[in-house]
Amino acid sequence: MISGATALSFVLVCLLGAMAPGPDFLVVTRSAILGGRKAGIAAGLGIALGVFVWVVAIALGVAAILTASAIAFTVVKLIGAAYLIFLGVKAWLAVRRGDYAELKDKVTPVVAPRAAFRHGLLTNLLNPKVAVFFLALLPQFLPHSATTAETLQLAGLATMVAVVWTFVLATLVGSLRRFFTAGRVRRAMDAVMGTLLVGLGIRVAVQS
Repeated sequence: MISGATALSFVLVCLLGAMAPGPDFLVVTRSAILGGRKAGIAAGLGIALGVFVWVVAIALGVAAILTASAIAFTVVKLIGAAYLIFLGVKAWLAVRRGDYAELKDKVTPVVAPRAAFRHGLLTNLLNPKVAVFFLALLPQFLPHSATTAETLQLAGLATMVAVVWTFVLATLVGSLRRFFTAGRVRRAMDAVMGTLLVGLGIRVAVQS
């Protein structure tokens, strides 16, 4: 079993990584703005499931194969970059359509929790840098002769961190949704989010 001190250190490092602005952060924020707190939390749960899958894949050696193969890494990276660009273009198209009138009076969320969950999951799973992050991180917190159970224990902790952080983020953004649903604010947010998502997609695509 992983010691308490080691587990705490691992949780703190994972939290710092989760809080860093990136694709996951943008997806949760945009989902909470468009669909409210439930959609933001759903996106966070999708991301958390993605984190768990990646860490379990590392325990099984799958992620090691992915990162060792330049072709496999590049394919997953380009698919993930294309998905981020797709989400960004969708935001830009919303700006162009300009369908923001009376949005704050509508009861139906623009993004349903199920769709938000799917966005969060795919964004995380199609980001091979998550695998690289945990491949570099896990050996620092596992004993030399670590068992699969110990690796899965860290997977559970990483998933817990993702759930807690995205819950806090979604709740904060969701509580300000009335402000974000104002027409001018929504237009500006879609423009900014779209630009950031497309920029991240391009950055992911061109980075080695």
